[in-house]
Amino acid sequence: MSNPGLTSGNVVALAGGVGGAKLAHGLAAHLGDRLSVIVNTGDDFEHLGLSICPDIDTVLYTLAGIANRAQGWGIEGESWSFLDQLGRLGGPDWFRLGDRDVALHVLRSLRLRAGEKLTAVNSGFARRLGIAATVLPMCDEPVRTVVATPDGELPFQDYFVRLRCEVPVTGFRFDGVERAGPSREVLAALRDPDLSAIVICPSNPFVSIDPILSVPGMRAELGRAPVVAVSPIIAGQAVKGPAAKMMRELDMPAIALAVARRYAGFATGFVIDHADAAQAQEIEALGMKVLATDALMRDEADRARLAGECLAFAEMLHHG
Repeated sequence: MSNPGLTSGNVVALAGGVGGAKLAHGLAAHLGDRLSVIVNTGDDFEHLGLSICPDIDTVLYTLAGIANRAQGWGIEGESWSFLDQLGRLGGPDWFRLGDRDVALHVLRSLRLRAGEKLTAVNSGFARRLGIAATVLPMCDEPVRTVVATPDGELPFQDYFVRLRCEVPVTGFRFDGVERAGPSREVLAALRDPDLSAIVICPSNPFVSIDPILSVPGMRAELGRAPVVAVSPIIAGQAVKGPAAKMMRELDMPAIALAVARRYAGFATGFVIDHADAAQAQEIEALGMKVLATDALMRDEADRARLAGECLAFAEMLHHG
């Protein structure tokens, strides 16, 4: 289904969470092996002795066409015998690990302990799952998102899954990021002479995109092609996840313009929903061109349509 008329050359997407995975899937429908997806690893954590990479796994399962369509994460048709027995034995069953999902975590953990890099491990999974696109962790070093709350700090998964985002946030930090750096593979994708666009997917700007941009040296690599960012906020609400709630708790309006302000200075284009078209002039005043469209991805056809519009927008920015 590759359509080289939309954009020539290769494309890099920055992604995390379900919204990021959905747009990455749409981009892959157009680009195939011309797409590289740099994925947030700040959500990663150790659980039951296993190395869990939630955002990477969501991207892998979505690109492989096996993601649970209703919830966006996990595997379609999953069974839960492992988790049921874990809870029966008194183990921590708040983080849902499906029976088939566990296989990936076990293999990843074994290979990491054997000294393989996270990038190599997940590239192997992508090949096994028949994914043409390149799926890259943002770095090989461990980085952990820590959520600041009025009652102290929380590891991200405790905040996000165990506490269901119910506590208010006051900020975030990315533990270990100062010791990290873009991998050789990430740098190769961003420095590719055939790179024609960088797409920032409609992911949570605080806990999906900020960790990627916080990797030392990452922002400096984004200036070689038009950068098109897609707002995760539509009509004052996040399509999925706590982004709008976080914005309000951090004393900023939960609107597309506030997201655009976070990407000002390196994004050259910003994609908003028609519902937010009244904000276009203020966004353009930040130094970005604006594309207003139907930004809601209800199904796979919507994913491919929005991805195609982003690619055409990037092509227009590139030429003019």
